[in-house]
Amino acid sequence: MIDYTETEENTEDSDELYEHHRIVVDKGQALLRLDKFLMDRLPNVTRNKLQSAIRSESVQVNQKPVKVSYKVKPQDLITIILAEPPRDTDVVPEDIPLDILYEDEELLLVNKPAGMVVHPAYNNWNGTLVNALSYYLQNLPTSRNGEGRPGLVHRIDKDTSGLLVIAKTDYSMAFLAKQFFNHSIERTYYALVWGVPKEEKGTVTGHVGRSAKDRRVMAVYPEGDYGKHAVTHYKVLRSFKYVSLIQCNLETGRTHQIRAHMKYLGHPLFSDAMYGGDKILSGSPTGTYKAFVDNAFKLMPRQALHAKSLGFKHPVSKQVMQFETELPEDFVAVLAKWELYEGQ
Repeated sequence: MIDYTETEENTEDSDELYEHHRIVVDKGQALLRLDKFLMDRLPNVTRNKLQSAIRSESVQVNQKPVKVSYKVKPQDLITIILAEPPRDTDVVPEDIPLDILYEDEELLLVNKPAGMVVHPAYNNWNGTLVNALSYYLQNLPTSRNGEGRPGLVHRIDKDTSGLLVIAKTDYSMAFLAKQFFNHSIERTYYALVWGVPKEEKGTVTGHVGRSAKDRRVMAVYPEGDYGKHAVTHYKVLRSFKYVSLIQCNLETGRTHQIRAHMKYLGHPLFSDAMYGGDKILSGSPTGTYKAFVDNAFKLMPRQALHAKSLGFKHPVSKQVMQFETELPEDFVAVLAKWELYEGQ
């Protein structure tokens, strides 16, 4: 029996695709192997997946890693971090080109283009990254015969470009999910925002949750009375009088975190229609300047946000790996346009 179980599912309000369980073993529990004990408590989780999570130290007893053969004892505190289970959605493998920066037996790094949805959902059942991965890795253990999100432990928005790490084994899924949970993954984004922040660098701390006015949009709740804890560190890399190129490093990975935090700071992302950045927010919206900005919007008709780098510990070698991508063409073109305008 279990005194209580707490489950934190980072699905709706998070880009980190894992779930967290906390179990206190009942006083009357007989000695039982850990994997068998958890099989009874976590429905729809395979024994192989549980064993991989234990070996990757994503399952801990009394805050310490244990072996698969560990015998559960009364009053043990068990914490489990697992990659999010597959959704009840059939995924059709599609032969879609992937920009793969790195691949080995455990994982691969994909540079996702803007406009590609990460996983199938309403109105986006085809052409997603998961459809492409299901084709490219048709024997991927975590795909479960095409169900759910093969190998994904995090995601980025449809119109955000940049890096995603994909696990190819259950062990790597569990190992990477633990790093996301512990906030030990290094994630750097580049964003073009309206205006010039008062401070060259700073930190935005504020709970992020669904807006009460529009469920599509995330809002910041600084009092922490709603939403989930979120922290974004930013640094101004270059100012162009009316807009600024900034670097953002995430401690947490909430849905639309950078977009919501920067709007809260008073600097929405350039061309971000959902958060009001598709209007002139700095400078007079008239004359040649308006025409210039309108052309810039046409060059980059999506939020100016790129997942530029990822750093994490490799599941097998345990070496720290660092990956970086160049800015995509539309981002480069808009920056060049603002640089030219500033020099006039």
